[in-house]
Amino acid sequence: MRGYTFYESVSRAFHDYSSLSKLIVISTVGGGSLIAYSEANASSDAYSVAPPEMGIKKKKVVVLGTGWAGTSFLKNLNNPSYDVQVISPRNYFAFTPLLPSVTCGTVEARSIVEPVRNIVRKKNVDICFWEAECFKIDAENKKVYCRSSQNTNLNGKEEFCMDYDYLVIAMGARANTFNTPGVEENCNFLKEVEDAQRIRRNVIESFEKASLPNLSDEERKRILHFVIVGGGPTGVEFAAELHDFVDEDLFKLYPKVKDSVKITLLEAADHILNMFDKRITAFAEEKFSRDGIDVKLGSMVVKVTDKEIFTKVRGNGETSSMPYGMVVWSTGIAPHAIIKDFMKQVGQTNRRALATDEWLRVEGCDSIYALGDCATVNQRRVMEDIAAIFSKADKDNSGTLTVKEFQEVIKDICERYPQVELYLKNKKMGDFGDLLKEAKGDVAQDAVELNIEEFKNALSEVDSQMKNLPATAQVAAQQGKYLAKCFNRMEEAEKNPEGPLRFRGTGRHRFQPFRYQHLGQFAPLGGEQTAAQLPWDWVSIGRSSQWLWYSVYTSKLVSWRTRALVVSDWTRRFIFGRDSSGI
Repeated sequence: MRGYTFYESVSRAFHDYSSLSKLIVISTVGGGSLIAYSEANASSDAYSVAPPEMGIKKKKVVVLGTGWAGTSFLKNLNNPSYDVQVISPRNYFAFTPLLPSVTCGTVEARSIVEPVRNIVRKKNVDICFWEAECFKIDAENKKVYCRSSQNTNLNGKEEFCMDYDYLVIAMGARANTFNTPGVEENCNFLKEVEDAQRIRRNVIESFEKASLPNLSDEERKRILHFVIVGGGPTGVEFAAELHDFVDEDLFKLYPKVKDSVKITLLEAADHILNMFDKRITAFAEEKFSRDGIDVKLGSMVVKVTDKEIFTKVRGNGETSSMPYGMVVWSTGIAPHAIIKDFMKQVGQTNRRALATDEWLRVEGCDSIYALGDCATVNQRRVMEDIAAIFSKADKDNSGTLTVKEFQEVIKDICERYPQVELYLKNKKMGDFGDLLKEAKGDVAQDAVELNIEEFKNALSEVDSQMKNLPATAQVAAQQGKYLAKCFNRMEEAEKNPEGPLRFRGTGRHRFQPFRYQHLGQFAPLGGEQTAAQLPWDWVSIGRSSQWLWYSVYTSKLVSWRTRALVVSDWTRRFIFGRDSSGI
């Protein structure tokens, strides 16, 4: 009884004071150890705000979505002057980078999810969660219309309306089918936890079905032909996970069908993982070839039926078909229907995602913010504001610009237009004075004077460095954290703006614009080998990168509960293998 009381006390202390524990050391069967450091409490005291005075009405913030962007915003928001309403059809946050591991039982589905109410329950901000789906956004009247996600009879009250002062749209995106016939009806996607569970059941059912005695060899091969469409990180990781699952676990249980299994990866481009370094791409294609995964490059899917998939070779247009047992479609993202409707409402009909400014505000809507996969940052071009920049820098109104005058505003220019700094870096120029000197020719830097036309010519190629941000969890999480910090300091920044100069107006912007910091990316390739591409063009491939992958993903999980569950799943897999039960 005393022992039970002791463990009960320890458990209670761990849940109530998790910030006391910062370091977890995970010993594995292989003899190695993994140190994964992570903040148990992601809220930062640096942005804490004093409670609002009694009688002051709180601003209502409505958050749509509990994915990476929405959850990151909620975790980092700690200004108690807001009344936050969270609306999402799912009451949990899912660690989506581990979804491919869920498809094959390497990690269990419940190990990568954390209830939203657990995440927000100890915050000093009033946060209410509603499990519902938003089906309409009324920007003019500042209302959102929602429908309950529960399938029970609510006496005709399934729908409700909610007002807002600020709206944060973080609804993610859906799989992009490119309107290919038969994809919606016959393919599996890998965007949600339910998708991963469905794929896992289908894999097991395929092996059970192929083991029946009354099948022909041709039909057995069709059933055990697994096709992955899309050679991006998700498709490649799923192909690697499926190969390991089949090779390490299922062949032992289904030895008679071993020769009938085939895995095919279809990619429309010239290479898989084309967003990675060429060394990683070459290694991945070579490894998949050794593992027996059939990689077909330049193959575009044109049609999918219930038993066949039709492809066209991108070069010569030659079409062919192949029988299959299961198809997993992983070819990019597209906006949800509600986002498309809202884009029409705000005049963004011909865009692939909701356009925002550099402060994540939806263009044309001062009180609406969008982040994550549903949005894209529309970076302002230097050449659009070139006259305003020249005028702001030319303080003596002489009609010419000296290096000294320009250096007084160069910091604001680089903050407002990050492509300028990238351009200087790629040109290997020390500072902006070198760029102006290059435009003027053989003149001493201190003596350089440019008129407006010469200034335009000097900066004419700067905008070529502009790039869209990738639709990744890393981007969404950083956007959520950035926006939360802006909300935490909203009132203070109104009085004391901390952003760059307004070149097309007066004063300064309230906040620094959002800047994405790329921390690297991983591509697990199976067989305990992972490719890592980290900042400063550092590339690592092999088992050491696999341990780095374990460490980073453990630290990025949202709670100590999910960390413990995922690590225990990895340990279980090392000892006992993956579970092949059809549940």
